Amino acid sequence: MKTGDQIVQELPWRWSVQGRIFIIGGLGYLFDAYDIALNGFLMPLLGAHFDLSLSARGLVATANLVGMAVGAVAWGAVADRIGRKRAFSVTLLIFALFSVLGALAPNYPVFLGLRFLAGVGLGGCIPVDYALVGEFSPRKYRGRVLTALDLWWPIGVTLCGFVSTAMLPLEGNWRWMLATMVLPALLLFWARRGIPESPIYLTKKGRETEARQVIDDLVARTGAPAEPYVIPEPVAASGPRGVAAAAEQLGRVWKFSPRITSAAWLLFATIMLVYYAALSWLPSILKEEGLGDTAAFMSTTLMSGVGILGVLVSTALVDVIGRKWLIGVSAPIASLALVVFALVMKMPTGSVVTIAVFGFLMQLAIPALYAYVAELYPTPLRASGFGWASSVSRALTGFAPLLFGSVMWPVLGLPVTFAVLAVAVLVAVVWMAVAAPETKGQALDGAGGDPSVPAARTVAEQAPL
Repeated sequence: MKTGDQIVQELPWRWSVQGRIFIIGGLGYLFDAYDIALNGFLMPLLGAHFDLSLSARGLVATANLVGMAVGAVAWGAVADRIGRKRAFSVTLLIFALFSVLGALAPNYPVFLGLRFLAGVGLGGCIPVDYALVGEFSPRKYRGRVLTALDLWWPIGVTLCGFVSTAMLPLEGNWRWMLATMVLPALLLFWARRGIPESPIYLTKKGRETEARQVIDDLVARTGAPAEPYVIPEPVAASGPRGVAAAAEQLGRVWKFSPRITSAAWLLFATIMLVYYAALSWLPSILKEEGLGDTAAFMSTTLMSGVGILGVLVSTALVDVIGRKWLIGVSAPIASLALVVFALVMKMPTGSVVTIAVFGFLMQLAIPALYAYVAELYPTPLRASGFGWASSVSRALTGFAPLLFGSVMWPVLGLPVTFAVLAVAVLVAVVWMAVAAPETKGQALDGAGGDPSVPAARTVAEQAPL
């Protein structure tokens, strides 16, 4: 007899059922992208309002990104304790509250503290969203569904650019940019109230009656034939917890393959460092070159807009030319485009073209990177291997805006700064070529993993962001 989990995983896809959860979860991901992009638009405005140096401006992004990193870790654990649905909603309420307070901040130190706390709330959206969407998605479609969530990122950044540009003429524009995020966040919170708790979560917590209610409702609404099923007894957690569990997990990831893990960490750290440096600093860079606020903001919006096309092309190419070739070609050329941008940014046409090229190529590389790193690990290590590589990049990119504004740009100049970042990306992809295998067309546990471990159906099932 099938289990309740198997019933959920074998349901037909219905846009009115699982699709609604995908859209609501994707909107949470959109908010994450919107908020990170907003840092770049806030920095020049806050710099003028509070008379800040370049290094002080970098703290805007640093405070917010570090808060998101804390939230991503904390809320993933909280969601396992209080449930996906409750955590799904509380994260947005925290974000909305501290965004309102941030818009009212009387001085810069208070503003930074509130941006950190808003980041803690919103940082929980990605792990909670991926967990909830993944647990409601049929196994047959789960990989495509979770991969499709990546599309919400450039959409969120592009939307942020258009809204921020429209608000430039307003007095106290940076305050309005923060305040206007609250209403859609509260609307999304209201929409999330109608989402049921994950039946997989309820099963693992031993809440059989509630789990059966959710599963039976899903079966009826999707039109699947009803059949008997069992709800297994929950398995008591064993082994170390907390810091000890994290340390054990990290040790297993490195013991599996130092070459593969070092390649994964280098790829994540360098590629995401370049992307976040551009996302955070492009408006300020263009302002320093004499462009008006509108022109500076729209150039960054162009970068994210063409990135939507980049994600779609990456999805089409990743199984055709392979992960390594797609990452190995697009990431270094995207980084080189930033070097060219720094050399020609006084030429309006040249700067716009290079920004667009960077946005397109970087969004070719990032979705392929997510798939590739997860595929490098066997099933028992897939989530932890991907998670540690992603965490390293988040920790690094959290402090990158501060480093960029206080040391690299003022001391080295923009062309040399972007050249250093491009060389770092090149080193990472060269090491990938030597140290890690191609995973295109291979069974998940046959690329770099243990062939004796049963393969999973899809990468994304095991590797939430």
